[in-house]
Amino acid sequence: MSAQQALVARRGWLREALTGWLFSAPFLVIFLGFLALPILASFVLSFTDFSLGNLVDPLSARFVGLSNYAKLLHDPKFLQAALNTTIFVVFGTVLNLAVGLAAAVALNRGITRFRAVFRVGYYLPVVSSIVAIAVIWRFLFNADFGLVNGLLHAVGIKGPDWLANPTLAVGIIVALMVWRNFGNAMIIFLAGLQGIPNDLYEAARIDGANRWQEFRSITLPMLRSTMLFLTVLTTIGFLQVFEEPFVMTQGGPLNKTLPISMYVYQQGFNFFHQGYASAMAYTLFVVIAAITLIQFRLLRSET
Repeated sequence: MSAQQALVARRGWLREALTGWLFSAPFLVIFLGFLALPILASFVLSFTDFSLGNLVDPLSARFVGLSNYAKLLHDPKFLQAALNTTIFVVFGTVLNLAVGLAAAVALNRGITRFRAVFRVGYYLPVVSSIVAIAVIWRFLFNADFGLVNGLLHAVGIKGPDWLANPTLAVGIIVALMVWRNFGNAMIIFLAGLQGIPNDLYEAARIDGANRWQEFRSITLPMLRSTMLFLTVLTTIGFLQVFEEPFVMTQGGPLNKTLPISMYVYQQGFNFFHQGYASAMAYTLFVVIAAITLIQFRLLRSET
């Protein structure tokens, strides 16, 4: 290649690169201005005592090192929020995957007529407004005029104050989380089930396997990668649960339904302790990253 040809090729490469960067510029500006810089700023804030008094002069915030992170270990409300979040994640994830898989198996093998109707019906809560859904559930379980207590009263049973009882309130929020999200798991499981070769099931039937043996020995192993994806996705989502307890219980009673994300919101926007709130947010981020890595190690497909 001559020097002239090399120069022409280099100019063509530069033109293509500049065109690519030009089309990417709007995204990069938005990403840097609304995501990257705020994330970096919040990380810096987590090492300061930034609060309402520092809004006028942010540089006046005092550097406190790891004090905010150390304070979390001695904050009873944060520890309670961490326990609540753990309960939401453990029970919510297990139930969400179990119900989603059961619905997917039923649609894939048991339900032949109106299958599309059931798919849409199960998936509809996923795309509905969570705030609207939570408001409806709050009224359903209202102690005085809720539909649930109304039905119980019709059969002679006095219904409890559902959302004022810590145990019942936690159970209702977990049920709402599962009801709203299992449609997403169902769709993904259904795609995984339809990717399993039917020859495997036919061979198992020839060997005399029943439905449960087929499910345990064929379906579950073949869905290992799908299970990993959904477990990670659901865990990350439930670790950030916010709208359900915020609308239904405001974190009560006795902070028994207060998740970490809601406590971050309270510290950052109610009490204006932005430094402390940032430390909590990054603690939650580290927990999410650690749990995700553990799940990948435990559930990844063996090769």
